[in-house]
Amino acid sequence: MRVVFERAREEAANITTFYFRPEKPVHYTAGQFTELTIPHKHPDKRGIKRWFTLSSPPTDELLSITTKYAGNDKSSSFKRVLFKLQPGTELNMAEPMGDFVLPKLIQTPLVFVAGGIGITPFHSMLDWLAATGEQRPIKLLYGVRSEDEIIFQDTFAKAAVKSTIMVGEPSAAWGGERGRLSAELILGLEKPSEDTLVYVSGPEPMVEHLEKDLKKAGLKERQLVLDFFPNYPPEY
Repeated sequence: MRVVFERAREEAANITTFYFRPEKPVHYTAGQFTELTIPHKHPDKRGIKRWFTLSSPPTDELLSITTKYAGNDKSSSFKRVLFKLQPGTELNMAEPMGDFVLPKLIQTPLVFVAGGIGITPFHSMLDWLAATGEQRPIKLLYGVRSEDEIIFQDTFAKAAVKSTIMVGEPSAAWGGERGRLSAELILGLEKPSEDTLVYVSGPEPMVEHLEKDLKKAGLKERQLVLDFFPNYPPEY
């Protein structure tokens, strides 16, 4: 489908949300992803297409993606062009897809575990819950490298979700939790029942490590819902 780039919003020094207007209303489920195509001259080996989770809720008329920028010397040609998009630019975006979405039963206890930019599908879900007034038993564990990379706290508040934020490399001024995400921390946050679902989203090495440790700790495979972000370092 065709979309038109409307505007960008800086969420943090190296994290930006990009807003696109689709040519027609798009029906999707919070947490799904899309593929964005940006044709440009001399693309590097990573090409002109990239997968992104939609950070927007289905209740918004605009579609949004939220992503990090590593700087001109480290970022792909795709990212360099993305961060220079001009309003009015027309692009192609795939219809949303994917099954990293909320369960049908609203009473299911949920633990959301996000590493860095892995917060984006949870933002879509929580923004949708806040917009619709639907309430679910959710606890959020959000890990970042530094407190400067914490985003979307206003959405956590609107959705009335209890969040625990872990900072791996905090400044001396940080007064919250310190350290890395771990299976022990996740299971200590919510003593899982047989019905509890643990959603984990973030860099691929982080998700694989937590999946292994959570299973070792006794969580069943059917209780894990995983979302991998490739090409991000394991420390978010």
